[in-house]
Amino acid sequence: MKLLLQRVKNGSVHIAGQPVASIDNGLVVLVGFGAQDTEDMPLKTVWNTMLQKMIGLRIFSDEHGKMNLSLKDTGNSLLLVPQFTLYADCKRGRRPSFTSACPPAIASKLFDTFAEHCKAELPNLVQCGVFGADMDVSLTNWGPVTIMLSSDDFI
Repeated sequence: MKLLLQRVKNGSVHIAGQPVASIDNGLVVLVGFGAQDTEDMPLKTVWNTMLQKMIGLRIFSDEHGKMNLSLKDTGNSLLLVPQFTLYADCKRGRRPSFTSACPPAIASKLFDTFAEHCKAELPNLVQCGVFGADMDVSLTNWGPVTIMLSSDDFI
């Protein structure tokens, strides 16, 4: 699993020109699953480690302007966007290969489960893009702050 976190002043997802999800201050997180990620991943320790790391990273400013508060501390929102292209392999040629991405049927279930777990941790603060849809994702990166989390780093 890979999570690309972007601290934002706002973020939104539109499909065919129609709004699907939007947040103000918080995180837009691109969520990707790799071929090694299986349907039982939510039962593994790394799943909860990644989720808790994402919502617990102290990347929001406190009253002194220091990055000392987490998403959970601030009550800011979370916008999750499914993104298989996080697993693009560009080593050869100029066309990315996506063979290291999780098969769509499994990735869709994993994304839905991850979203549900996030909603349990942050009630009423989580919005989601749509798996497999052609989405227009907009955001205003705040800082900018962009951080990559990979399950490979926590196994």
